[in-house]
Amino acid sequence: MTGKLRTTPDSGALPRRGGHRYEVVDGKLLVTGAQASVHHAAVVGLLVRLKQACPSELLVTVGSLDFRPVPGVSLRPDLMVCRRDEAGPQIVVRPPLLAVEVISASTRVTDVVLKRTRYEQYGVPSYWLLDPDNQELTVLHLTNHTYTCHTVVQSEELFETDSPFPLTFSPAELLS
Repeated sequence: MTGKLRTTPDSGALPRRGGHRYEVVDGKLLVTGAQASVHHAAVVGLLVRLKQACPSELLVTVGSLDFRPVPGVSLRPDLMVCRRDEAGPQIVVRPPLLAVEVISASTRVTDVVLKRTRYEQYGVPSYWLLDPDNQELTVLHLTNHTYTCHTVVQSEELFETDSPFPLTFSPAELLS
């Protein structure tokens, strides 16, 4: 479902029910329906890993904060890591350190094309695409204002990173 909005509404103005996610890009409302259980398992698995490793000055969120870099844009990644002192009650206006989208059949094009372009445009340093059906993690880093693929990790392969903080996991263990 899409519709045209002149301004970005307050977070409270968008409904938060029925497992739907509401975002605004260039004044157009994007609605994502409820996701399959494998999607939720991937989100929760990664959330647990991120929360366990997250330093106190950073905040890990699960679809609860909108990233609003400019008027007319309100993005809500599946998972986001931002500086705690930059998070308002419902929004973040400065680029988060990390945005993560869990890919599903209904969100693949939006996540891989539209959101990648927007996160890149608005200076999000790291963007991860987690595909639970294929047990695959694609890690993108912003280099000279453009995302470059840092790595693609599959199944039992270990992913080790220091960005946004030290963390090690495999895509398969997020779903176990």
